[in-house]
Amino acid sequence: MAEILYLTELYGLPVFDLKGKRIGVVRDAALVPLVDAARVDRYLVGGGWAWLTVRYDQVHSITLDGISLKDEQLTPYHSDEYMLRLMRDLLDQQIIDAHGRKVVRVTDVTFEIVEREDRAELKIVEVDIGVRSVYRRLMRGVLPRRWIRKTQTHISPNSIPWEFCNILEADPQRRLRLNISNKLLEKMHPADLADIVEDLGPEDREAIFETIDSEVAAETLSEIDPDIQASIVESLETEKAAEIIEEMPPHEAADVLGELEEETSEEILEEMGPEPKTELRELLEFDEDSAGGLMSRDFLAVNSGASVAAALAALQTREELPETLNTIFLVEEDGKLTGAVPMSRLLAAPAHAPLRDLALDRLLSVPEDETKDRIVELFDKYNLLTLPVVDEQGKLSGAITADEVITLLRQK
Repeated sequence: MAEILYLTELYGLPVFDLKGKRIGVVRDAALVPLVDAARVDRYLVGGGWAWLTVRYDQVHSITLDGISLKDEQLTPYHSDEYMLRLMRDLLDQQIIDAHGRKVVRVTDVTFEIVEREDRAELKIVEVDIGVRSVYRRLMRGVLPRRWIRKTQTHISPNSIPWEFCNILEADPQRRLRLNISNKLLEKMHPADLADIVEDLGPEDREAIFETIDSEVAAETLSEIDPDIQASIVESLETEKAAEIIEEMPPHEAADVLGELEEETSEEILEEMGPEPKTELRELLEFDEDSAGGLMSRDFLAVNSGASVAAALAALQTREELPETLNTIFLVEEDGKLTGAVPMSRLLAAPAHAPLRDLALDRLLSVPEDETKDRIVELFDKYNLLTLPVVDEQGKLSGAITADEVITLLRQK
């Protein structure tokens, strides 16, 4: 079993030269993530008025009693922007546990002592966040290190593997220098990432949204509380905000833009492509609490005289289908809504069957200015999954899904 060492034990550990003479104690340790994301690269040793830098390859051995050197060519410590200092930059700081999907505070760090042929190295194994690590810190200086280890055994450990830790750093330049990536966050479910973002401060929220993939950012933004949505978008560079908004479903994007100052909203729209910009401008004209403000234009409509085969062909030509698609609408040449066919009926019918024969007996729709309370009432009364929205001429404008109604109910 590999020997371990805690950061709170490393701090203050004496450092000895080749003759066994103490030259100082460890004041901090640093990673250089661009070189190795887990190995301690430098030990910062305080000896009187100055700090010295000990490279990892100058260390002969590491034990609970101290660090022995095999090379005494030490240099004065100078701040290095490519270093992640563990005492200064990690201990007591908030990080994201990408595995447990939560924000935690670091209370200690566990290293493995790796014995090489001619030297000893420290590699971070996990970050400690529980009561056991708090106990170690409280007892530090009160009891000998070995006694602390023995007496901590009755306390359950609580830690996060280092590979699941995502460090928070608001400065984009420092993020690059420290090789901080958000790949772990991009693999999380948007709803989990949204919960994490809501627990963070404004600077950390901005840092995450500036650096994660725009599609992931859009999905996450859709899950965040509307008040926080606006503050996040306002904090971003206009170009990045436009990229994210453009990836959102139009009706959700319109909701976000509607919460912003008109000037900010307009600047973001100007950065967008012609088609999404036009669609969003149209949606923004509706009251957000009306059917027009709640509807999505991401629906599928085919000619009312078409067959099942034609509808399936239309489905196949779409580059991307909405996950909530459960109904195909039937329209006349002029766009008037005439019917609705559930996907379940479509898939079970022969290819030559006319779509109008599969349409629902009762067609429900609402005008663009219908209130949200009435919409919720209709979904509840008729157990709807989708409700079409029509304009004054009866032409299909959009559709409201059950997901949107659930969101309305949650906001209440």
